[in-house]
Amino acid sequence: MEYKVTSLSDGVAVVHLAGRLNMVTAQRLRDVVAASVAEGSNRIVVDLSELVFIDSSGLGALISGLKAARQVGGDLRIAAPNEQVRLVLKLTNMERVLSVYPTAELAFMS
Repeated sequence: MEYKVTSLSDGVAVVHLAGRLNMVTAQRLRDVVAASVAEGSNRIVVDLSELVFIDSSGLGALISGLKAARQVGGDLRIAAPNEQVRLVLKLTNMERVLSVYPTAELAFMS
């Protein structure tokens, strides 16, 4: 999994993921989100537009990030999941827990 972190104009941290989010790479996402929260970003969007695969460990990392953001009064949202990721979210009922948006820019509008 590759990643980069950028910021939107309103201070939202965007974590762009590419590749596979699985047991091997999940800890890296946890670390990146924790670092963003520690640096003062409590609103985080995980951009999944270039992610090709996610497993239960990857879902666990997203939930861990959600908890970390909410503990400091923020939120974690996901953007642009592909069909495989959407299916995993649906099968695990995680679409009820993780807010899904079409793009990172729309995740914290309104």
